[in-house]
Amino acid sequence: MKEPRQDLKATDDERATVPDFDALVSAEKLVHGNRTRDDFLDTVLGLEGPATIDEVANRADHGRDAAKEYLDWFERMGIVTRVTDSPVTYERNQEYLTWRQVHHLREQYTTDDLLDFLQTETEHDRTYRDKFDAESPETVSISAHAANIDRSIESVWETLSAWKTTRRRITLLERALASDSDGATDRHAVA
Repeated sequence: MKEPRQDLKATDDERATVPDFDALVSAEKLVHGNRTRDDFLDTVLGLEGPATIDEVANRADHGRDAAKEYLDWFERMGIVTRVTDSPVTYERNQEYLTWRQVHHLREQYTTDDLLDFLQTETEHDRTYRDKFDAESPETVSISAHAANIDRSIESVWETLSAWKTTRRRITLLERALASDSDGATDRHAVA
């Protein structure tokens, strides 16, 4: 991986601070502004499932021809994928968004920073596993666990959501570290 410009590198104080993962998760911040492209980008990033060209045009409050043009362009860029041909439907490509988040982590933090963050998140994951006596948040019944520990369902749901967020962070950090090991040089090792 090539060395980022000096003005893009984190300071020692910034490196000591854990990344703002909430900002990474916000796909809407990848591109923003008030142009037509941004209206369509906001729309496709908000898709929860496949949508037709007309549905995207209506949600973006623009015409069908513009929607088709931007969807074709977004497909070539990898932001959306075509799901069906008749009618033509598209869906958001989560893998592309994840790639962007991983790229951002690699640009902002050194390998040592990422390893430290991964260690912290792994410890959080271990704490959640012990707390729920489960290997994964997906295996926990919210209502059963709430009844077993005499807590509200909402409280258990919030804790499980935090565990899922921890798992997503671990995945992003591991991918960032793996992408660095794909022939890239650690920034600390550069003389």
